[in-house]
Amino acid sequence: MLKYTEDHEWLKQDGDEVTVGITAHASEQLGDVVFVELPEVGREVEKGEEIVVIESVKAASDIVAPIAGEIVAVNDDLADNPGAVNDDAMAAWFFRIKPAGGESIDGFMDEAAYKALIG
Repeated sequence: MLKYTEDHEWLKQDGDEVTVGITAHASEQLGDVVFVELPEVGREVEKGEEIVVIESVKAASDIVAPIAGEIVAVNDDLADNPGAVNDDAMAAWFFRIKPAGGESIDGFMDEAAYKALIG
């Protein structure tokens, strides 16, 4: 099941890990992505902390951690092929995070609520 943030991130729970990427809407707003800087595996992050930098032909943007936890994996393919975000935003995940105790994605928007947000 996918959940969405107001910052246009998608979240997918997979066992005790959450995979995070940006939505197709965010990808379209950014334009052609030319650079992605990912966090280090093993890094402990706080909810709301800026942990990914995305540069496009239009602007530079940050992705914040939607929940607190430990980064357990990053999509190294994006370093060599940042345009994959534009090709398929749902497949081009950025990182996986193991939530800190008590953290959950249950409170985030479902697809219907996200579609209402972006109109």
